Amino acid sequence: MIKYKCYVKHVLLLLLILNSSNVLADSSINLTDIANNGIQNWHTKTLSGITRYDVTEYLAQPAIIANSDNSASGLILKKRIDLLATPFMNWSWAIKTPLSKLDETKKDGDDFAARIYVVIDGGMMFWNTQSISYVWSSAQEKGQIWDNPFAGSHVKMLSLQDKSSNIGPWYQQKRNIYQDLVAVFGDKGSKKANQKSYRYIDMVAIMTDTDNSGGHAEAYYGDIVFSSW
Repeated sequence: MIKYKCYVKHVLLLLLILNSSNVLADSSINLTDIANNGIQNWHTKTLSGITRYDVTEYLAQPAIIANSDNSASGLILKKRIDLLATPFMNWSWAIKTPLSKLDETKKDGDDFAARIYVVIDGGMMFWNTQSISYVWSSAQEKGQIWDNPFAGSHVKMLSLQDKSSNIGPWYQQKRNIYQDLVAVFGDKGSKKANQKSYRYIDMVAIMTDTDNSGGHAEAYYGDIVFSSW
């Protein structure tokens, strides 16, 4: 009888662990929730001129449409996200009007039909602020990484689409933000040190901008979702 009770106890414990694992595996945070007007929680940040953002439907999918005419403004959401719990950022994007080939490593070419930032806020110690800008590049090849010409090494640019990408269709993206932060800003030498530096991000932003080149771009963004896998 004692052995049977022990067996039942261990089975129940195993089931509890498995159920807990499933809850963690299914955890996700939809930052935009476009279909339910979640975008109202985002705020406009204007740098130069007004990029127009609106909610629409594109190719049978809820979307944020962005139109930029010689402008640079973005939508930002200040929200702390624990990358140990939900390290993956999932989204889709498409462009209808691309930009001409630009030297995006220079200030006068720092324009993108679509880009998404993730930001670690340095607060009062602004020199500790770090950001990755995932971009739809007009010139750099996929996978290229470079310093932003305005912010220097504090903002790393990472090209996910390039001139070979088709105009019109959705592209699905999935990035492990925690791993990307370690890769682009440097391994601190230990798991503990990396977690101290990169565990949390504080802001996510989208921006379609054409102010430096004086051009026009039209892009679409799908839901931005952080997930555990």
